[in-house]
Amino acid sequence: MRTLQPITIHNLGLQDYQTVWQAMQNFTLQRTDDTPDELWLVEHPAVYTLGLSGKREHLLNTGDIPVIHSDRGGQVTYHARGQVIIYTLLDIKRLNINIRQLVSLLEQAMIDTLAHYGIVAIAKAEAPGVYVQGKKIGSIGIRIKNNCSYHGLSFNNEMDLTPFNFINPCGYKDLKVTQLSDLGVTINTTELASLMGLAIITALEK
Repeated sequence: MRTLQPITIHNLGLQDYQTVWQAMQNFTLQRTDDTPDELWLVEHPAVYTLGLSGKREHLLNTGDIPVIHSDRGGQVTYHARGQVIIYTLLDIKRLNINIRQLVSLLEQAMIDTLAHYGIVAIAKAEAPGVYVQGKKIGSIGIRIKNNCSYHGLSFNNEMDLTPFNFINPCGYKDLKVTQLSDLGVTINTTELASLMGLAIITALEK
């Protein structure tokens, strides 16, 4: 059992992607060894983001949806209202975990949240994220700087999934995606984000 310093949870509501990205960078650069860890719960207007290893060939037909080159890990994904996004501003050295362990903890938090609703989900070591019946429901993209993480996870709750058809999600051709509402669960995205934030803290304490 790991003893955590208090983690602050901020619910930011609907925010522009680049504005929050800049704020995450600033927070991470300015924090000290004593800065408390934070989780930022947020939704973004429709946007595609390309990670550091993202290839434009995975953008098939993005139309008028903006494409932003981000400094997170991973390939291409899509964000929009109705998707839980949790940015994990954590001192992983202080937590005594590495990036692979952090990814696993975030996957487990999503899996545990789904299990609460009786839904069986799995993680795949070769393709980070969370899957239900072969379809991806949760993605992870992390950046580590000065032993601290930013960016985090996205989880599809109740959104228009159509724009995922216009990319190769996470760089995988023909990868199908799903969401909680399509699995028979109806819950407000803000409420779900709060539950998932607590699940992350619980996973970190183990």
